[in-house]
Amino acid sequence: RDKLVTGVQTCALPIFVNVFADATAAQPAFTGNPLAVFEDAHGMSSETMQALALQFNLSETVFVLPSVKATRRIRIFTTAFEMPFAGHPTLGSAQVVRALTGADNSITLETRAGVIPVAARGDTWTLTANAPQIRPWTHSREALAQMLNINADDLADTPLWVNTGNEQLVVPLASVDAVRRCRADAAGLIAEKANNPTPKVYVWANRGGEDLQVRFFLLKHNAVWEDHGTGSAAANLGGWFVARETPLPLHRVIHQGEPIGRPSKLLLDVDGASGIRVGGLAIDLGSGTVAV
Repeated sequence: RDKLVTGVQTCALPIFVNVFADATAAQPAFTGNPLAVFEDAHGMSSETMQALALQFNLSETVFVLPSVKATRRIRIFTTAFEMPFAGHPTLGSAQVVRALTGADNSITLETRAGVIPVAARGDTWTLTANAPQIRPWTHSREALAQMLNINADDLADTPLWVNTGNEQLVVPLASVDAVRRCRADAAGLIAEKANNPTPKVYVWANRGGEDLQVRFFLLKHNAVWEDHGTGSAAANLGGWFVARETPLPLHRVIHQGEPIGRPSKLLLDVDGASGIRVGGLAIDLGSGTVAV
């Protein structure tokens, strides 16, 4: 990186990438979950990474580093904290790393949750998730319904905390209408911090055939925020299907982001051996430089 005469450092800025884009939309480049990827974060402090993530104010910002275990190592930051793993940052980073290294369509990325294999067909990327860890929801259905501002009879099958790299509460609902009516309560999520410092809730319902409607809520600075397209949650949904002994293999098309004006399309596959894969289309939007 160059040093300016003022002593301010310039670093390569992403490539802004939109992940889980919908190729059938009128403007595909403005669908999916936006991501910023710094392709060379060598020498950058954790504090600078966190400050840059807050500056860009995206779901996540990624910083690419060398790795002795994988093609590259990545660090993933929200505006408030570092994450061990997240789906759309992993897939979007893979597209940047492929261009950066000249690698083929099969690479590995080292995360704090482990080494994640990622493969591509064109610009559609698929990651292989970790085996799920499961723990039960220990409160009443009524308490969960209250946290989501829905009725208890809107809840369908068993809610479970699932972790394939990033723990979230996976909540099956009885209808697409119930998904659309959800309004996650900040106080309810804050109360869950005793068991998970960054509690997140993923609600979903069948909308016909292999298609699902989902929403994802989390806390940012103790306010509820809704995500555009969440690959880690899609992987955890795969873990939920495994835990509930759903017949395998299965394929699902996940629709997310419509309530916040940013439709995303995610692909979930669970094979006969319970291997979980999550994929989606990545679209490069632009690049530049930033001074820090």
